[in-house]
Amino acid sequence: MIHPAATLAAIEIHREAAARPPAEIVVRRGDSLSGIAARYRIEWPGLYEANRAVIGENPNLLNPGERLRIPSAAKAARLAASYRPPVISAVTPAAAPTETVAMQDAPAEPAAAGSFQECVISRESGGDPQVMNGSGHYGLYQFSYSAWVAAGGNPADFGNASVAEQNQVFATAYATDGTSPWAPYDGC
Repeated sequence: MIHPAATLAAIEIHREAAARPPAEIVVRRGDSLSGIAARYRIEWPGLYEANRAVIGENPNLLNPGERLRIPSAAKAARLAASYRPPVISAVTPAAAPTETVAMQDAPAEPAAAGSFQECVISRESGGDPQVMNGSGHYGLYQFSYSAWVAAGGNPADFGNASVAEQNQVFATAYATDGTSPWAPYDGC
């Protein structure tokens, strides 16, 4: 018979081991920084900063087989504070087909959102207007299809919308629901 105290001690050791992230993981097909960060309960910008040399300048591009260090939650939070999204260029409807405009100059930014909007873009997409994550969330603000349509987005444009349309859909969702679709997840 196993003594109850021995069982409790084994459970505590197991819980403690589970709370510590592994020192390193290998990226698998379909992994994303936000997914990995959620698995280890750390901030994805901190995970990115800890592995910028491996990942490169685009936090949305992970390659299977890459080895990523998993920082502690405290270190990830410190690193996340230093995260600055890269300036990613995107063609806008107002620009000629050969011109690109930096995301910071993207049109139709809702004045009411201010820095909240910038925070959401940084944490949701890293500034990539065409990113689609593994769970089907799309664009700068990582809308699901149903949220996109509910906020007035053209169903045919989901997955290929302009920056201006994404900003307009964000403005509508923000006016309707405030920060609730993003703040609990992004810390904005």
